[in-house]
Amino acid sequence: MTDLHDNDAYRVEHDSMGDVKVPQAAKWQAQTQRAIENFPISGQRVSSRLIMAIVYIKGEAAQVNAQCGILDQSIADAITATAGLIISGEFLDQFPVDVFQTGSGTSTNMNVNEVLSTLATAKLSKELADIKVSPNDHVNASQSSNDVFPTAIRLAAAMETTDKLIPGLLVLLKALESKRSDFETVVKAGRTHLMDATPITLGQEFSGYAASIRYAMERIEGFMSRLCELPLGGTAVGTGINTPKGFASSVIERLASRLGLPLIEARNHFEAQSTADVFCEVSATMRTIAISLYKISNDLRWMSSGPRCGLGEIRLPDLQPGSSIMPGKVNPVVPEAVCQVVAQVIGNDSAVAFAASAGNFELNVMLPVIAKNLIESISLLSSVSVLLANECIDGIEADVDQCLENALSSPSIGTALNPYIGYEAAARLIKLSIEQKKDLKTLVVERGLLTAEEAEKVLNVYNMTKGGFIG
Repeated sequence: MTDLHDNDAYRVEHDSMGDVKVPQAAKWQAQTQRAIENFPISGQRVSSRLIMAIVYIKGEAAQVNAQCGILDQSIADAITATAGLIISGEFLDQFPVDVFQTGSGTSTNMNVNEVLSTLATAKLSKELADIKVSPNDHVNASQSSNDVFPTAIRLAAAMETTDKLIPGLLVLLKALESKRSDFETVVKAGRTHLMDATPITLGQEFSGYAASIRYAMERIEGFMSRLCELPLGGTAVGTGINTPKGFASSVIERLASRLGLPLIEARNHFEAQSTADVFCEVSATMRTIAISLYKISNDLRWMSSGPRCGLGEIRLPDLQPGSSIMPGKVNPVVPEAVCQVVAQVIGNDSAVAFAASAGNFELNVMLPVIAKNLIESISLLSSVSVLLANECIDGIEADVDQCLENALSSPSIGTALNPYIGYEAAARLIKLSIEQKKDLKTLVVERGLLTAEEAEKVLNVYNMTKGGFIG
């Protein structure tokens, strides 16, 4: 274990504010060390997805800077090569800055700059003597934290969405569609206000769940073009100072090709750097998706409630004991986990919305907390969608008899009588059915309102699920 009081365990690094002691083995330099010491807040590091996004930018920017004559090709190649090492998963422990830091994300941008600088210098020292790669003048050339960090948030959110969320939602959609087909003819009681309503099939309910996931994917498609507008090239305040002509468009073109994303340069750099509107839009979509999952999960909890004193219409897979004191109790643990994720995503959305309001003039000073919450929401929804599909939806079984019994015993099936005996007569008959505990078919025939054959046809609960008149 390193002795933190042992001077031999440190090296001295220098920045514009002076000398700083840095752990000997660390790949970061002075500004990162200052950030470590300045922000001992949460112990939560910036997400690896965001780090990767910044590294992608640095690797491609180095090559474009070489083409523009800003960097020697050897330095650019060393930066790009070391960026590749980080992208492959190496050195990820070298990004220790707390997520709660300077509002522009400068600490994390410099952390990446410094690690790439150290690694690139080491690489060049084996090939060319006396070349030191500068974190500011080389790795950060033609860039500013003020355009790199919001660009990286967009990239990270887009990558997380395309790599994880969309595939996760597709898994869930496939599972729901499969159950829609399986349960197509399983008739059950409909419910509105948690009270008995006219019959529905379990397949129809699942078709609604599947539709909400399809709409979720349409909503994602709706924001993606705006999310993929990148502020890179605006540098400090959106004017592009210290950036060669064509730099941003060239870097973005390279990133788009490499990542397979529809990336373009921001139509207005001042908007792209000073506002967080697109992050609000994406976060709000995550909240909407989360609310859909909450509705689905709560319905599953209600329908599986029991086994004796609940609705008992479906059976969820048994995954683990549900109680430390009640033997044999099994709980709907996956839907419960989904509901907790939803609570977190809604909280994250509130944090994003509040942070997005902190845009003053040419910069928002809560970008790191926006990034944290936005990327976390996308990641959580990605994982929990797959979990819900694989560990819950796929294993659901319908209790066909219980569903039918509930449908037949629902007073609301009397709604089908309206066209034949009128609303008020049907209401009186339903009230009498409840009081005398007699089924509606018996009562309607006893009173001569319909023949037995007509009653059988009109009060057929499966036919009621098809809509229209039953005559």
